[in-house]
Amino acid sequence: MTGGFFAVFDDIAALLDDAASMSKVATKKTVGILGDDLAVSAEQASGFASSRELPVLWAITKGSFKNKMIILPFAFLLSAFLPWMIVPILMLGGIYLSYEGVEKIYEYFYHHKVIKVEKKPLKEEEILKLEKSKIKSAIVTDFVLSIEIIVMALGTVVGETLPIQIVAVSVVAVFATVGVYGTVALIVRMDDFGFKLIDMAKGVNKFYLYVGNMLVRGLPKVIKALTVIGTIAMLLVAGGIFIHNIEQLHVVVDFLPMIISDFVVGFVIGVIALSIQKLFSLVVSWR
Repeated sequence: MTGGFFAVFDDIAALLDDAASMSKVATKKTVGILGDDLAVSAEQASGFASSRELPVLWAITKGSFKNKMIILPFAFLLSAFLPWMIVPILMLGGIYLSYEGVEKIYEYFYHHKVIKVEKKPLKEEEILKLEKSKIKSAIVTDFVLSIEIIVMALGTVVGETLPIQIVAVSVVAVFATVGVYGTVALIVRMDDFGFKLIDMAKGVNKFYLYVGNMLVRGLPKVIKALTVIGTIAMLLVAGGIFIHNIEQLHVVVDFLPMIISDFVVGFVIGVIALSIQKLFSLVVSWR
């Protein structure tokens, strides 16, 4: 009886060990999308009054957890009963990521115009309405990215047993939310910490003054850099999805370094997807 009892613990320990190993693999595979998620989230959580940044971010974080609670059961049912659909869904997700990445590049070069508009002070009701609108938009964006993160994580462990899949993918889902929005919280408060240091310097402590000014001036640059990194990451992840799942494509780009081949494939697919979307919009506008 005692032997059977400890055998159960051995089985649980083995399961957790395997799940931990697969969680590391799944996290590495999804790091590109996590980078994009971080960039998008930082951009959407900024621009609020200092006192509202953390409450807004907390509302988005709760929405992100709800998104994953909705997606995870469907993902596990898919893995249990229709595992062959995981790769096609990944490919569709790859097309979406390629399209989003190339569209950002296109918008930057062809619609990157700053229009100065005289801003009028908003009423409290208008500020709350705008805040709710941005939160809703951020949660919708998170839902799309969460699908990609979870399906991609699931794709790395699809050959494992269902219990390992559940533990590994759930760990990635929690890490994605806590890691991304925890980092965003630090980023959006970076300027406030800078102002605090400037105040503490009192015009005397040059070190505090220098670091404080650097943090205040650095916030917009950090968010801009994250946007660029996120765009590149999307194209790399998308290209990797196609290269790893289409043998013929893998043979064609095999002579290139992996990072370059992933980027090139992701970019080319994105250009094709964006061209089709633009052509479709043009046809619709003619009717």
